[in-house]
Amino acid sequence: MSMSIYAHQRSFWVSLFATGALFFILLLPSSAVSGNFRVSPSIIELDRASKSGVVNVINDDTEPLSLQIKLFEWSQDSEGADKYIESTDLVYFPRIMTVEAGKERILRVGIKAPAVERERTYRVFIEEIPQPRKVDSGNAAIVAVAIRFGVPIFVKPVKEDIRGEIAKMELTDGKLNIALSNTGNAHFIIKSIHIKGTDEQGLEVFSGDISGWYLLSGITRVYLTDLTDKCAMTSMINVEVKTSTAILAGNIDVKKEMCHP
Repeated sequence: MSMSIYAHQRSFWVSLFATGALFFILLLPSSAVSGNFRVSPSIIELDRASKSGVVNVINDDTEPLSLQIKLFEWSQDSEGADKYIESTDLVYFPRIMTVEAGKERILRVGIKAPAVERERTYRVFIEEIPQPRKVDSGNAAIVAVAIRFGVPIFVKPVKEDIRGEIAKMELTDGKLNIALSNTGNAHFIIKSIHIKGTDEQGLEVFSGDISGWYLLSGITRVYLTDLTDKCAMTSMINVEVKTSTAILAGNIDVKKEMCHP
């Protein structure tokens, strides 16, 4: 079954989970050009023992790239949506860099003060400053596409306590509501949420997966799944949540009144 999934997602920028890259179309293109760069590592973790880190910025293009760097405090609201506020909490330099073709440069990041009881979370955004380019494009309009990488920075507490739970799992009017909570003092990643429904004989009626995301300390993220077309045939719903540190599970005995308004 193909389930209709509605989740309270991030409201800031469109994210590509695999790379952390964020792409912005500055003009509506009939053709587009942009630089080609990458960063490594994809995550920085800092603590009392490791007070600084580096990000390697690699230019895979054939032209020099001009980049600007900004730091944002990263939080999530009561519905789990990401929020960003520009910050000066960390030391980082340079703020602007040029990377020659085929070369790389280093961005350094350090903490002013370590976290104590709860993890502090940031993202350093490395964004291309589009430059005029000579491109033979015929009659096509040439526009600039700015590429931005958002590298997560985690400043760990003195003692990490990573815990999560399924805070709520309800089926009402054929819609399954799942609330996942981070009850610890440091982040974890929701890798996937697997939902399976079975009938009275234990045979599978439907199954599907919801993609996950970071869940920061103290935050609850809500997922809503529409099961209306299969609900009446379902006797049991099982939910398995795979995180970066644990597996959470729960189930619901389905009653007919749960499937209709």
